[in-house]
Amino acid sequence: ARWSPSGDRIAFVSNSGEGSEIYVYWNTSNTTSKLTQLENGPSSISWSPDGKHIAFTMKVNAKAPVIASMPAKPKGAKWAKPPRITDRLKHEADGAGYLKPGFNHIFVISSEGGTPRQITTGNFNHGGNISWSSDSKNLVYSGNRNENWEYDFRNSELYSSNINTKEITALTDRNGPDYASKVSPDGKHIAYLGYEDKVQTYQLTQLQLMKSNGENKKVLSNKLDRSINTAIWASDSKGMYISFDDKGKTKIAFIDLAGNISDIVENVGGTTLGRPYASGSFSVSNSGKIAYTYSRPDRPADIAMVTKKNKKPIVITAVNDDLINYRTMGEMEEVWYKSSVDGRDIQGWIVYPPNYDSNKKYPLLVENHGGPILNYGNRFSTEIQLYAAAGYIVFYPNPRGSTSYGEEFGNLLYNNYPGEDYNDVMDGVDTLLKRGVTSEDKLYVTGGSAGGIMTAWIIGKNSRFEAAVVAKPVMNWISKTLVADNYYGYANSRYPGQPWENFENYWKFSPISLVGNVETPTMVMVGMNDLRTPPSEAKQLYHALKLRKIETVLVEIPEASHGIASRPSNLITKVAHTLAWFEKFK
Repeated sequence: ARWSPSGDRIAFVSNSGEGSEIYVYWNTSNTTSKLTQLENGPSSISWSPDGKHIAFTMKVNAKAPVIASMPAKPKGAKWAKPPRITDRLKHEADGAGYLKPGFNHIFVISSEGGTPRQITTGNFNHGGNISWSSDSKNLVYSGNRNENWEYDFRNSELYSSNINTKEITALTDRNGPDYASKVSPDGKHIAYLGYEDKVQTYQLTQLQLMKSNGENKKVLSNKLDRSINTAIWASDSKGMYISFDDKGKTKIAFIDLAGNISDIVENVGGTTLGRPYASGSFSVSNSGKIAYTYSRPDRPADIAMVTKKNKKPIVITAVNDDLINYRTMGEMEEVWYKSSVDGRDIQGWIVYPPNYDSNKKYPLLVENHGGPILNYGNRFSTEIQLYAAAGYIVFYPNPRGSTSYGEEFGNLLYNNYPGEDYNDVMDGVDTLLKRGVTSEDKLYVTGGSAGGIMTAWIIGKNSRFEAAVVAKPVMNWISKTLVADNYYGYANSRYPGQPWENFENYWKFSPISLVGNVETPTMVMVGMNDLRTPPSEAKQLYHALKLRKIETVLVEIPEASHGIASRPSNLITKVAHTLAWFEKFK
């Protein structure tokens, strides 16, 4: 939803009828009107500064290729459905399934309604954030209009289009993604996110700045060795409010036009309820008040307010107090320890069972995060709290390769994954054993996606765990790299070359190469519609363990894509089956 510049209307997208449409709510009269009747669903809606227009993106359908024609159907015959044919590099996406052919274009419609006008044309994709010039005459957006756009999939540029002439002007031209454009309120500058592609596993997303005509480009956030998540202009155009992850915490800060950064708050998040990933959002009023999702380890997000000067959060909602106040939650502790590989400092967190007794030794459940270019942190997690409530001390680390520790740390997995991140996880386990909170015969391990890879790698490297749950893993980089929905993006950024060019490395880092060592009872879990780490990957592990007569079970979640726990009932299913498997081997 988007407020109009005058604050009297809210534009939003709803699929309450037949398909998604743009609606406008008038807060003075408490009425809602449907603005569009579109062929496909709109996205990225954006008001013009004068309030007269709304821009949006929408897919314009294209015809699928036809290779052969069928003869006339006999009278009364009922034929099978025709084949589905594609010649596109990207033709499916996890969570969306098969992608119908077409191209995303920019449209503009009067805020009073009428027929939308298509601003961009051609067999190219456009989209991302749409930002208006201060005079409401031009749009700034991202796209890839390069001749080799399909294979140049990491690249995107910023373009400007006049809404009357539809003339397109390229504002950036470099090898790498440029996106999330924001025109300053005074119209003089455009801020945007992106980086120069160096073809490596992890690259910092930087805040860039240029004049509104595309001149005088510079990196504004070069004093910060962290990726920028979001940037919002201050109303006086003298700087921007930004968010970024730093050592497992999501922060909001202010950056001026000289690149000087001052932190404001560091407890943003709480909206990714399954596992403790970075999440949350914020907005800034014209007066400089910041509303944001306020995260604490023991409860989901509430809304809080701060300003640059008054940095103490004022929490204005209590969404879950009627439940949380009658529950005892597990307490969280931040832990740091040294890696045995090179002495690096590694960060992790422990959540203790409710009513923890320090005189007892509890079973230790290791939860490995996905990505691997992601991070866990001191954020609320339903799964972690449920594991703790079942009597486990839950340990979740950020080994090398995790984000929020800088580009060098995040890029340590290039051509070395899984690698020494395994040592970082096990060093954390050994640290907790030395502290005496658990014992060697009470260790359990799980994780999903890249966390599933790590879990499979761990049980292939040692037999120290009583049981394991490997969720939605990659077991074989050769098959995964050529089957997953994002198959085209792995070569060179993770391992040099394509699988057939570098078979040895792709196999060396495949957990299936270690399956002959596995002795740990293992549950394998996967969504049946997972296109990111396809079910065939999970089945490779399950089938190999069955052939070796290792105790194992395969749990397939119907209709679930890669985000197994995106539906609440599936989150319950995931946790319940994980705990039941571990209880079996206590």
